[in-house]
Amino acid sequence: MTDSTSAKKAGKTVTVEQIASAARREASQARTLIGLGLNKLHRKRTLEDTPAVRGMIQKVRHMVRVIEG
Repeated sequence: MTDSTSAKKAGKTVTVEQIASAARREASQARTLIGLGLNKLHRKRTLEDTPAVRGMIQKVRHMVRVIEG
């Protein structure tokens, strides 16, 4: 099994909270936040822990806080 397949079966999740505004940031960073389901401060979303989601979190790591789940 690959890592992503085992993550789906195990139901691993990651919770992210937006801690900084997307104002005055690159448009791609604002779109990444929207892709993560975040668009206002202090909103939290629980997402499936996949490499794609981790990559999005990495791109906006200065604007989000990760809460392992």
